[in-house]
Amino acid sequence: MDYFNDPELNGKYLGTITKDFVAVCDTLAEASAQIRKRDISRYPIFVFAKREVPLGGLLINADDMHLEWHVFASYLELFVQQGIVGEEGIPSFEATYKDADEFCCLFVLDEEFTKFVFIPYPED
Repeated sequence: MDYFNDPELNGKYLGTITKDFVAVCDTLAEASAQIRKRDISRYPIFVFAKREVPLGGLLINADDMHLEWHVFASYLELFVQQGIVGEEGIPSFEATYKDADEFCCLFVLDEEFTKFVFIPYPED
């Protein structure tokens, strides 16, 4: 699995993800800080999916906020338990993971597309 931003993401996905991300980025930044502060994980991951998925807890219901994507709060260790990231992939994931104070780690999950993406939080 590739942990880098990908040109495939452009077009169809990037616009809707970016639009929803801007609407929820403050909530994601706060959740990321809490996951790290409470020592749950040093690697928060936010799953963007169009329907309910068993990957973490529902943080933002798209229907309630008139968004296209539901957002689930998760983290690396849960992804390892669920077999999405293999034990052998942990060092690569940790090395690729960007500063969680500046970037949000998204796991975009759609029928045709499954990928990790790092999106910078907007500057204040």
